[in-house]
Amino acid sequence: MQTGASVFATPATMPPGPLARMMEERGHSALYFAEHTHAVAGAQAARMPHKFRETLDPFVAATAAACATRSLRVGSAICLVAQHDPLVLAKTVASVDHLSGGRVDFGIGAGWAADEMRHHGVDPDRRFARMKEHVEAVRALWTEREASYAGKHVTFEGVWSWPKPVQWPHPPVMVGGMGPRVLERVLAYGDAWLPDFANEDTLAQTLRRVPELQRRAEDAGRGPIPVVLAGVPHDPRILDLCEQAGVTRVLTLLPAAGRSVVERYLERYELAIAAWRGE
Repeated sequence: MQTGASVFATPATMPPGPLARMMEERGHSALYFAEHTHAVAGAQAARMPHKFRETLDPFVAATAAACATRSLRVGSAICLVAQHDPLVLAKTVASVDHLSGGRVDFGIGAGWAADEMRHHGVDPDRRFARMKEHVEAVRALWTEREASYAGKHVTFEGVWSWPKPVQWPHPPVMVGGMGPRVLERVLAYGDAWLPDFANEDTLAQTLRRVPELQRRAEDAGRGPIPVVLAGVPHDPRILDLCEQAGVTRVLTLLPAAGRSVVERYLERYELAIAAWRGE
């Protein structure tokens, strides 16, 4: 089982390049960046942690991370894909994949901030349908020489879009979520499942769903589907449970802070990893 991290990169956070280099030097396999385009002014936004209000663009951050490393996987966890123009998003992600030499993982989710969605013209009640179409449209742009797509939310015909991703057929689409229909979404348009750790009860439920996902993938004629669990605590017992259940990679959520805070946090994470590995 591999280890990595996600982070809300902000102007106050350790810069993505040095952070990524430190992650790679410490033996971790991936660093992913969260996304919020903006916060809607008001009391609710004022109570939010700064990381939600001041988040760097995840693909700009991922580019900086890729340019500072040689093997580290980079990408989004998560990209609020329903809020993006698919034509622009396809080019952005493919460009980062090109510049990184094929190291991008495309973590996606429907989001929870209803006011933010509405500013992007997204009906919160239709966000999952829009997410599905946006992912399908982006896939078409990545894989077809002359791409076309026709849906309720996205329509285009006869589009040439380059660069194409380095990875074939495209960067892995990691579908985030914990809801009752998430496995259907993973199987319909995903390449990996990206659930979150909330507490031990939800962890137990998530780990019980991993064999179900693999059975359903086999029934659909697919190979094993990677599972990337985000937000894991620094507990060797929980890391062992994840490995036994077939989790592919675990991610810790790094603090949106400077280098000294991040280093102390990573040290605790790595002590738990060492104990889990019996080192």
